Amino acid sequence: MKKIVVAIDGWSSCGKSTLAKQMAKELGYIYVDSGAMYRAITLYFLRNHVDWNEKKAVKKALKDIELDFRLNEQNENVEIYLNDENVEYLVRDLIVAEKVSEVAAIRSVREFAVAQQQKLGKKKGIVMDGRDIGTVVFPKAELKIFMTADNAVRVERRFRELVEKNPNITIEEVAENIQMRDYIDSNREVSPLRRAEDAVVIDNTKLTQEEQLKKALKLAKNITG
Repeated sequence: MKKIVVAIDGWSSCGKSTLAKQMAKELGYIYVDSGAMYRAITLYFLRNHVDWNEKKAVKKALKDIELDFRLNEQNENVEIYLNDENVEYLVRDLIVAEKVSEVAAIRSVREFAVAQQQKLGKKKGIVMDGRDIGTVVFPKAELKIFMTADNAVRVERRFRELVEKNPNITIEEVAENIQMRDYIDSNREVSPLRRAEDAVVIDNTKLTQEEQLKKALKLAKNITG
């Protein structure tokens, strides 16, 4: 069975990462969370008070950033490391979420991340999710999926995810955050969120995780044989 690259794009809080992780597990592929890479860069900038509006400061900071994905043998998840520190849970914080779209819109940041992502994809057998995987990172990916869902459903999903870590968060704050991220992601100058022409759209508003996984695996198996 030949190995392929699976590129999953779509709006925030559409369950891209969940589907990508499940597909990687079922296919025996490596899962790469491109969003976590941008979140880790954002975390580094926040921690080190890097002014990301200053091009020189950004380029200097990127030289000190090393990103890696490692398997957590206890929970069998692949987790993001920033300069040898496991930051898988730190990068999910709302403070990082509020700034990540700004940081991800910077040309030098995207070039840095995309170069690392393309290096990971050379061996095939990977599933990667993000905003520009099928259009910029892997335009020749054998399978491209674009995920979408109704806005209210996306807000509810994100709220349920965040309220466990931050009981004081309100659904209005989450809705505002998603609206802001959608705007920045689709209007940024560098690699805006777009559906690749050859991407298969999966609207999971009314789908269970099992149903969307079944649909995506069928698409993959039609290609791999």
